[in-house]
Amino acid sequence: MSANKSANVRAIEKGCHILTFLSNGNRSYSIREISDGLNIPKPTIHRILSTFCGLGYATQDPVSKDYRLGFRLVELGEAVLDRIDLRKEAEPLLHKLADRVQETVHLARLDDGQSVYLDKVEHIVNPLSLRMVSRIGMRNYAHSCALGKVLLAFLPERECNAILTQKGLPRRTQNTIVDLQELKEHLKQIKSQDYAVDNEENEDGIRCVAAPIRNYRGEVIAGISISGPSVRISAERINRQLKRQVMETAAEITEKLGYKDPTSAKGGDKT
Repeated sequence: MSANKSANVRAIEKGCHILTFLSNGNRSYSIREISDGLNIPKPTIHRILSTFCGLGYATQDPVSKDYRLGFRLVELGEAVLDRIDLRKEAEPLLHKLADRVQETVHLARLDDGQSVYLDKVEHIVNPLSLRMVSRIGMRNYAHSCALGKVLLAFLPERECNAILTQKGLPRRTQNTIVDLQELKEHLKQIKSQDYAVDNEENEDGIRCVAAPIRNYRGEVIAGISISGPSVRISAERINRQLKRQVMETAAEITEKLGYKDPTSAKGGDKT
């Protein structure tokens, strides 16, 4: 490496250290504070920060002359986060969850007011045992399945009402909630507890529990569920074990998408 190239690399390293220093705490810093904190000469810091200010990576207070991070970094950060592939990030955690609970796991999001499966991981213990009829790309009425309900629950009220009015509340099984006011109260409870249960509301003999996935802004964009025969997925098992596990996995995926949810995994005791 040439001396000139080596000097350029060192300047880039110092610039990165300066940006990292400015990210500490919600305030501005003087050149002296940065110099003392990083042991970099003040003229060097002034030169680098002048360049950063010109590019929008830093900004200088016109009165105090102190420096803080610029909004150009926000744009770059959002550009990175917007390119995160939900299915790719979620897939290994879906397999991990399916192996852990030995049940079928789904990933879904809302599209045109319906729940659409983006991925499915099926844990098959016995090839002759009861299997889910679901498949990737399959759509469900949102009001009758755990994934759909957990996604509806976090929509703005006006948007949720529009979907329910447009799509209606057809009865899928004897347990399907078909009364609009009852469903709205049910969705409020789901939003409060951060998970939803489908108690054989979409398919006879199938019970599910689902939790929301959030993007880096904290917005619910998808959900994951654990599904299986009601003879295995009892209400007691959901409360004792499965709701915690699906919420933990949803929180892990959420964190991979760039958001740390302070209310995640607040369900029952972990087993």
